[in-house]
Amino acid sequence: MMIKKTDKKLVVGLEIGISKVSVLIGEILPNDMINIIGFGNNPSHGMNKSGVNNLESVVKCVQLAIDKAELMAECQISSVYLAISGKHISCQNEIGIVPISEDEITQYDVDNVIHIAKSVRMHDEHRILHVIPQEYTIDYQEGIKNPIGLSGIRIKAKVHIITCHNDIAKNIIKVVERCGLKVDQLIFSGLASSYSVLTQDERELGVCVADIGCGTIDIAIYTNDSLRYTKVIPYAGNIVTSDISYAFSITPSDAETIKINYGCALGTIISNNENIEVQSIDGQPPKSLQRQILAEVIEPRYTELLNLINNEILKLQGKLRNQGIKHNIDAGIILTGGGSQINGLIECAKKVFQTKVRISNPLNITGLTDDIQKPYYSTTVGLLHYGKQTYLINKSEINKNISISSFFQKVTNWLRKEF
Repeated sequence: MMIKKTDKKLVVGLEIGISKVSVLIGEILPNDMINIIGFGNNPSHGMNKSGVNNLESVVKCVQLAIDKAELMAECQISSVYLAISGKHISCQNEIGIVPISEDEITQYDVDNVIHIAKSVRMHDEHRILHVIPQEYTIDYQEGIKNPIGLSGIRIKAKVHIITCHNDIAKNIIKVVERCGLKVDQLIFSGLASSYSVLTQDERELGVCVADIGCGTIDIAIYTNDSLRYTKVIPYAGNIVTSDISYAFSITPSDAETIKINYGCALGTIISNNENIEVQSIDGQPPKSLQRQILAEVIEPRYTELLNLINNEILKLQGKLRNQGIKHNIDAGIILTGGGSQINGLIECAKKVFQTKVRISNPLNITGLTDDIQKPYYSTTVGLLHYGKQTYLINKSEINKNISISSFFQKVTNWLRKEF
């Protein structure tokens, strides 16, 4: 399918982030699980919040990550599901209405009404990434998830549309093509993360997923098993690192190491007498630093980032309430991504959101899980789950076509015998 290797059903996910490139190769198993058989990581150079800013650098980083994954999985990659994020991502909810063509609704009617719903004016220079149905209405019957086979006069579809800037998309696709690979599909990172960390119950109850990366926070909010809102906040873990670097006059790389190893998003859970050693920027002997003081730099910035997420939730809830749509987020907030791996974050987040909060690793994977079951792999694992769903949908379409053609073949054979 996507890899030249035996007859295994394999799928590849590629995320090109600001700080790292990660590649995962997974085998689709029959029980909704994905078996991870290879992975490759590499530090990322040539990317910023706006996308690719040095093509050659990014191509080299991606090629190295791909080589590592191929070596581990003992196969050759031919195409990938590719993540995209950045502040250029935007979303809108739209409606389409069409008359029903026959006595009952067919796939043709569903395709037709979704086509009408997405035929709206986009932002200039933008292209559609995803059109995700939320629910259908047939005449006066609302909240239908699958309308096929039902009867009525007209059908209405509500859809969630995610768009991205066309040139930014072209540039990130160009990176993959320069590595000799094809892009199966471009997928919004926040949507991919939601595929890897959410359960069906959480989507139905209402939930917000916030993937805190290095340069951006990707948000996806579901209520009543429908995606209602997606957003990219162009601030994330690297501004915390910048604050540490500035406050203690140390290099950004030392600041990042200290943040990961000793950082805490809530100062009150640290004992006052814990000290750490910090390298000086000017070659002077290392200096001692209290962890409590480090937390006093980190906590306000994380609180600010979490409040940005909370503001988006409150804004959406107000809109949904006015439209009479279920707006509660009863399953709470799920934090994931590399920036969620800091001590004290759950306690800090509960103070901001005033609801339940959990930090999630990717779900429904097997194989090389010791390395992969970490929050910073949520997007890449989500790409595999997205690819798995696409494969299963295509497979069922192929099977349908095969059964239809075999039926006609039988009819043809019977007619030949009769005449």
